Amino acid sequence: MQALMCHAFGPIDTLRVEDVPEPQPGPGQVLVDVQAASLNFPDALIVQGLYQVKPALPFSPGAELAGVVRAVGEGVAGVQPGDRVIASSGHGAFAQCCVVDAARLMPLPEGMDFELGASFVLTYGTSLHALKTVARLQPGETLLVLGAAGGVGLAAIEIAKAMGARVIAAASNEDKLALCRQVGADETIDYSREDLRKRVDALTDGRGADVVYDPVGGPYTEPALRATGWRGRFLVVGFAAGEIPKIPLNLALLKERAILGVYWGDSVRRDPAGHRANMRQLAEWFAAGKVRPVISERVTLAQAADAIARLANRQVKGKVVVLPQG
Repeated sequence: MQALMCHAFGPIDTLRVEDVPEPQPGPGQVLVDVQAASLNFPDALIVQGLYQVKPALPFSPGAELAGVVRAVGEGVAGVQPGDRVIASSGHGAFAQCCVVDAARLMPLPEGMDFELGASFVLTYGTSLHALKTVARLQPGETLLVLGAAGGVGLAAIEIAKAMGARVIAAASNEDKLALCRQVGADETIDYSREDLRKRVDALTDGRGADVVYDPVGGPYTEPALRATGWRGRFLVVGFAAGEIPKIPLNLALLKERAILGVYWGDSVRRDPAGHRANMRQLAEWFAAGKVRPVISERVTLAQAADAIARLANRQVKGKVVVLPQG
């Protein structure tokens, strides 16, 4: 089979498509013929050795996929060859076949094609966990989303609207903000030319945001934290800007703000029942037309390394789908 391979942690442009032996499922595992996979920001970090998880070398990146089960390992129940599934694999999805733990599979929801399925689990799972479980976002509250035109940002907008919140989307240009409005954002801020804190104050009549969703980090974190109101909740989701900010803790004290970490991957391991409930909720919202991944482009395995580099440089909107069988 063909796979995009990483032989050493380092520059993204060292990734190569190679012919490699087809993996075999072990106990508790399933072999999936990958029909579609999608890019996520951790893919760019993991191949550079910058992510908290470091797979054994060599490996194929790609953390989520959709496809058809070909074989099941010992002890696997409830899954059989021919099943159409979506999965969070951690890595290995940028290949024609991928072995996945059976516990990390779910059936492809009714009405969802492989491309949408491959774009669904990580971004929507992360955002629902962040907003529902961690922040406890309430109807009528105001959510500020940074990096709002990215995969998790767009998912956060849709989920917050489904939860009854008001959403202010912040991104770096008007093209990205137009996409945010398209998926439901109530207000937008171009933080490349507008003062983020002042605009949030103006849009909230000085009350500030109740919750901030920050997958960006860097220079936007502190002004966004300052823009939260009394007992606001600040969600630390990631650092797409490439810089982990240093925050003066007096900002938490002054308005009894809470700074909350979001680690969806570990939450799935610690609370599998909660994860399954969240995925059921997301499938219901998808069926109702309340959430739907925005796929901005489709690439082959040979084009995937370039797409990962563009994702790392924040040059993509929505989700990029890899089609390994093409």
